[in-house]
Amino acid sequence: MEKRNLGPVIGLGTSGTFKGDRALATEVVSAALGAGYRLIDTSPMYGEAEASLAVALDGRREDAVIATKIWAETLEEGREQYRQQLEWFGRVDVEQIHNLVNWREHLDWIEEERDAGRVGAVGVTHWNRDALPDLADALRTGRFEQVQLPYNPLERECEEELLPLAAELGLAVIVMRPFGDGDLFADPPAPEALEPLRRFGIETWPQALLKWVLSDRRVDAVIPATSKPPRTRENAAAGLPPWLGPEERDYVAGLAAAAG
Repeated sequence: MEKRNLGPVIGLGTSGTFKGDRALATEVVSAALGAGYRLIDTSPMYGEAEASLAVALDGRREDAVIATKIWAETLEEGREQYRQQLEWFGRVDVEQIHNLVNWREHLDWIEEERDAGRVGAVGVTHWNRDALPDLADALRTGRFEQVQLPYNPLERECEEELLPLAAELGLAVIVMRPFGDGDLFADPPAPEALEPLRRFGIETWPQALLKWVLSDRRVDAVIPATSKPPRTRENAAAGLPPWLGPEERDYVAGLAAAAG
């Protein structure tokens, strides 16, 4: 798998997947690490995903890059989330302020934790296209090293400002929602429609969508979530070159418009 600023370009999302099932989490994480994944994204917002991930990584924490989040209205709640994260993971490789919630207040103490070596990088996220201007304003403070944002052929607002800004500032970019929360699977293209993409190593529609995202070289990693261990290897195949050119990306975008 190709590596960029955060390691291998395909990571594992955990939103809505483990649901407190430690055995399932262990199975999925084992399959992902075996397929070459390193980045695993999680959050206090995802139910028991953090705790399940900690169990899944028992004895192999060093194999993973943990990107988790602070999602809290108050400093006290945020610090408690962080205390638990250290207990689970020992350190946080990427600490992201989730959905910009109280980000100015949390940023001060998270920076202190980074300077103390307990946090690797400080990031920020948002999923809502209406909040992207606010996300850009946060990035312009120069205090973040990473940003997570939605990007797929039907959600391209980040191309207007955020991706150019991230490139200008030298920020690592993690992409969420590569499948549009499943909307892009509502009416997937027929297998024969993927034929022009076979020479890029694309065999499935999810691979086409992941490769569409990663063919924008401003993106460092994409984090599809799955509860199906075999899907991790299928997704990993999209992390290999060759990458799509402008014509192929337009072709995938056309298929996506029909699928969504």
